[in-house]
Amino acid sequence: MKIKVLGTGCAKCDQLERDVINCLAEMDVAADVEKVKDINKIMDYKVMLTPALVINDKVKVSGKAPKKTEIEKLIKEELS
Repeated sequence: MKIKVLGTGCAKCDQLERDVINCLAEMDVAADVEKVKDINKIMDYKVMLTPALVINDKVKVSGKAPKKTEIEKLIKEELS
């Protein structure tokens, strides 16, 4: 599983990255987590608002930092 947190470095973006890493650890799920700060790479995903969460190259959330329960749900959906 590949997870990308898209954001230019704001507090919400940093918090989303920490929450994703914590959720993966709590769920005992292995994944590659990447923080994407380059605005051109963010635009490649057609994301206009950050933070955004991309799982396996699919934009799952954009313009807000989802709660940990929502992050867990999105990860579980990708596992099944």
